[in-house]
Amino acid sequence: MFWLLILASYIIGSVPTALIVGKLVFGVDIRDHGSKNPGATNTLRVLGKKSAIFVLIIDLAKGSLAAYLPIYYNLDAEPLYFGLAAVVGHCFPVFAGFKGGKAIATTAGALLIVNIYLLVIAYVAFFLVIFLTKYVFIGSITVGISMLVYSFVSSKVEFELIFTLFSLFLIYLHRSNIRNFILGIEPKINDKKLINDRIPPKNSSF
Repeated sequence: MFWLLILASYIIGSVPTALIVGKLVFGVDIRDHGSKNPGATNTLRVLGKKSAIFVLIIDLAKGSLAAYLPIYYNLDAEPLYFGLAAVVGHCFPVFAGFKGGKAIATTAGALLIVNIYLLVIAYVAFFLVIFLTKYVFIGSITVGISMLVYSFVSSKVEFELIFTLFSLFLIYLHRSNIRNFILGIEPKINDKKLINDRIPPKNSSF
Protein backbone atom coordinates (compact mmCIF):
# COMPACT_ATOMS: atom_id res chain seq x y z
CA MET A 1 0.00 0.00 0.00
CA PHE A 2 2.87 2.40 0.82
CA TRP A 3 4.42 2.29 -2.65
CA LEU A 4 1.05 2.29 -4.36
CA LEU A 5 0.14 5.54 -2.58
CA ILE A 6 3.58 7.00 -3.31
CA LEU A 7 2.95 6.29 -7.00
CA ALA A 8 -0.53 7.79 -6.74
CA SER A 9 0.98 10.89 -5.11
CA TYR A 10 3.48 11.24 -7.94
CA ILE A 11 0.69 10.93 -10.52
CA ILE A 12 -1.39 13.55 -8.68
CA GLY A 13 1.58 15.89 -8.71
CA SER A 14 2.13 15.21 -12.40
CA VAL A 15 -1.12 16.89 -13.45
CA PRO A 16 0.32 19.91 -15.39
CA THR A 17 -2.18 22.58 -14.37
CA ALA A 18 -0.48 25.59 -15.96
CA LEU A 19 0.15 23.66 -19.16
CA ILE A 20 -3.50 22.61 -19.38
CA VAL A 21 -4.79 26.15 -18.79
CA GLY A 22 -2.34 27.57 -21.29
CA LYS A 23 -3.32 25.15 -24.04
CA LEU A 24 -7.09 25.04 -23.45
CA VAL A 25 -7.73 28.71 -22.76
CA PHE A 26 -4.89 30.49 -24.54
CA GLY A 27 -3.79 28.00 -27.17
CA VAL A 28 -0.14 28.18 -26.10
CA ASP A 29 2.44 26.06 -24.34
CA ILE A 30 3.39 28.18 -21.34
CA ARG A 31 6.81 26.53 -21.39
CA ASP A 32 7.53 28.58 -24.52
CA HIS A 33 6.78 31.93 -22.88
CA GLY A 34 7.99 34.16 -20.07
CA SER A 35 10.34 32.29 -17.77
CA LYS A 36 9.21 29.05 -19.51
CA ASN A 37 8.25 27.60 -16.13
CA PRO A 38 4.80 25.93 -15.96
CA GLY A 39 3.97 27.22 -12.50
CA ALA A 40 1.76 29.84 -10.87
CA THR A 41 4.32 32.67 -11.05
CA ASN A 42 4.90 32.35 -14.78
CA THR A 43 1.18 31.83 -15.27
CA LEU A 44 0.64 35.24 -13.68
CA ARG A 45 3.31 36.71 -15.91
CA VAL A 46 2.03 35.19 -19.16
CA LEU A 47 -1.65 34.34 -18.70
CA GLY A 48 -2.85 36.84 -16.09
CA LYS A 49 -4.29 36.90 -12.56
CA LYS A 50 -7.36 34.69 -13.00
CA SER A 51 -5.36 31.91 -14.59
CA ALA A 52 -2.63 32.24 -11.97
CA ILE A 53 -5.12 31.97 -9.10
CA PHE A 54 -6.67 28.87 -10.67
CA VAL A 55 -3.26 27.25 -11.21
CA LEU A 56 -2.18 28.16 -7.67
CA ILE A 57 -5.28 26.60 -6.09
CA ILE A 58 -5.02 23.36 -8.07
CA ASP A 59 -1.27 23.04 -7.47
CA LEU A 60 -1.84 23.60 -3.75
CA ALA A 61 -4.56 20.97 -3.81
CA LYS A 62 -2.22 18.46 -5.47
CA GLY A 63 0.21 18.66 -2.56
CA SER A 64 -2.54 18.54 0.06
CA LEU A 65 -4.32 15.60 -1.53
CA ALA A 66 -1.12 13.59 -1.82
CA ALA A 67 -0.10 14.28 1.79
CA TYR A 68 -3.59 13.32 2.97
CA LEU A 69 -3.59 9.92 1.27
CA PRO A 70 -1.84 7.97 4.10
CA ILE A 71 -4.16 9.63 6.63
CA TYR A 72 -7.26 8.71 4.65
CA TYR A 73 -6.15 5.10 4.28
CA ASN A 74 -4.94 4.86 7.91
CA LEU A 75 -1.43 4.04 6.75
CA ASP A 76 1.27 4.25 9.40
CA ALA A 77 3.57 6.43 7.33
CA GLU A 78 4.78 10.03 7.38
CA PRO A 79 2.52 12.23 5.16
CA LEU A 80 5.56 14.31 4.19
CA TYR A 81 6.86 11.50 1.99
CA PHE A 82 3.67 11.50 -0.07
CA GLY A 83 3.65 15.28 -0.31
CA LEU A 84 7.21 15.19 -1.59
CA ALA A 85 6.26 12.53 -4.14
CA ALA A 86 3.66 14.99 -5.47
CA VAL A 87 6.34 17.70 -5.54
CA VAL A 88 8.57 15.45 -7.64
CA GLY A 89 5.60 14.77 -9.91
CA HIS A 90 4.98 18.49 -10.28
CA CYS A 91 8.63 19.13 -11.19
CA PHE A 92 8.99 16.08 -13.45
CA PRO A 93 5.45 15.29 -14.64
CA VAL A 94 4.93 12.07 -16.55
CA PHE A 95 2.04 13.74 -18.40
CA ALA A 96 4.19 16.61 -19.70
CA GLY A 97 7.42 15.06 -20.86
CA PHE A 98 8.96 15.43 -17.37
CA LYS A 99 9.20 19.21 -17.87
CA GLY A 100 7.36 20.74 -14.95
CA GLY A 101 7.31 23.58 -12.46
CA LYS A 102 9.42 24.47 -9.46
CA ALA A 103 7.35 23.03 -6.63
CA ILE A 104 6.55 26.06 -4.48
CA ALA A 105 2.74 25.88 -4.57
CA THR A 106 2.64 22.07 -4.35
CA THR A 107 5.05 22.16 -1.42
CA ALA A 108 2.78 24.64 0.36
CA GLY A 109 -0.17 22.32 -0.17
CA ALA A 110 1.73 19.38 1.32
CA LEU A 111 2.81 21.41 4.35
CA LEU A 112 -0.80 22.41 4.93
CA ILE A 113 -1.43 18.78 5.86
CA VAL A 114 1.99 17.88 7.27
CA ASN A 115 2.79 20.82 9.56
CA ILE A 116 0.85 24.08 9.55
CA TYR A 117 3.49 25.88 11.63
CA LEU A 118 6.20 24.94 9.17
CA LEU A 119 3.96 26.15 6.36
CA VAL A 120 3.55 29.56 8.00
CA ILE A 121 7.28 29.92 8.73
CA ALA A 122 8.38 28.85 5.25
CA TYR A 123 5.95 31.05 3.36
CA VAL A 124 6.25 34.11 5.57
CA ALA A 125 9.97 33.85 4.76
CA PHE A 126 9.07 33.34 1.07
CA PHE A 127 6.99 36.51 0.80
CA LEU A 128 9.30 38.55 3.04
CA VAL A 129 12.36 37.74 0.92
CA ILE A 130 10.46 38.55 -2.28
CA PHE A 131 9.32 41.85 -0.76
CA LEU A 132 12.88 42.75 0.20
CA THR A 133 14.71 41.54 -2.90
CA LYS A 134 11.97 41.64 -5.57
CA TYR A 135 13.26 38.28 -6.86
CA VAL A 136 10.82 35.35 -6.75
CA PHE A 137 13.52 32.71 -7.18
CA ILE A 138 15.35 33.86 -4.04
CA GLY A 139 12.09 33.62 -2.10
CA SER A 140 11.52 30.14 -3.50
CA ILE A 141 14.95 28.90 -2.42
CA THR A 142 14.31 30.47 0.99
CA VAL A 143 11.37 28.09 1.45
CA GLY A 144 13.72 25.11 1.58
CA ILE A 145 16.29 26.89 3.72
CA SER A 146 13.69 28.02 6.27
CA MET A 147 12.32 24.46 6.48
CA LEU A 148 15.85 23.18 7.09
CA VAL A 149 16.55 25.77 9.80
CA TYR A 150 13.23 24.97 11.49
CA SER A 151 14.05 21.25 11.52
CA PHE A 152 17.31 21.99 13.36
CA VAL A 153 15.76 24.22 16.04
CA SER A 154 12.53 22.29 16.57
CA SER A 155 12.39 19.07 18.53
CA LYS A 156 9.09 18.19 16.82
CA VAL A 157 10.45 18.13 13.27
CA GLU A 158 13.30 15.74 12.53
CA PHE A 159 13.80 15.88 8.80
CA GLU A 160 17.19 17.55 8.60
CA LEU A 161 18.49 15.26 5.84
CA ILE A 162 15.28 15.47 3.80
CA PHE A 163 15.12 19.24 4.05
CA THR A 164 18.83 19.55 3.19
CA LEU A 165 18.21 17.54 0.03
CA PHE A 166 15.06 19.54 -0.66
CA SER A 167 16.99 22.82 -0.36
CA LEU A 168 19.59 21.54 -2.82
CA PHE A 169 16.76 20.37 -5.06
CA LEU A 170 15.28 23.89 -5.08
CA ILE A 171 18.66 25.37 -5.93
CA TYR A 172 18.94 22.89 -8.82
CA LEU A 173 15.44 23.76 -10.08
CA HIS A 174 16.31 27.48 -10.02
CA ARG A 175 19.74 27.10 -11.61
CA SER A 176 18.68 29.10 -14.69
CA ASN A 177 17.42 31.92 -12.46
CA ILE A 178 20.70 31.90 -10.54
CA ARG A 179 22.65 32.05 -13.81
CA ASN A 180 20.49 34.94 -15.06
CA PHE A 181 20.94 36.74 -11.74
CA ILE A 182 24.72 36.46 -12.01
CA LEU A 183 24.53 37.75 -15.58
CA GLY A 184 22.29 40.61 -14.46
CA ILE A 185 19.35 39.62 -16.68
CA GLU A 186 16.99 38.02 -14.14
CA PRO A 187 13.85 40.21 -14.03
CA LYS A 188 12.51 41.49 -10.72
CA ILE A 189 8.87 40.91 -9.88
CA ASN A 190 8.12 44.62 -10.37
CA ASP A 191 9.88 44.87 -13.74
CA LYS A 192 7.47 46.76 -16.01
CA LYS A 193 8.81 44.93 -19.05
CA LEU A 194 7.14 41.70 -17.86
CA ILE A 195 3.81 43.00 -19.15
CA ASN A 196 5.16 42.39 -22.64
CA ASP A 197 4.98 38.64 -21.98
CA ARG A 198 1.20 38.72 -21.44
CA ILE A 199 -0.83 36.67 -23.92
CA PRO A 200 -4.51 37.39 -24.63
CA PRO A 201 -6.91 34.47 -24.06
CA LYS A 202 -8.87 32.78 -26.85
CA ASN A 203 -12.04 33.60 -24.89
CA SER A 204 -13.01 36.11 -22.20
CA SER A 205 -13.48 33.69 -19.27
CA PHE A 206 -9.89 34.13 -18.15
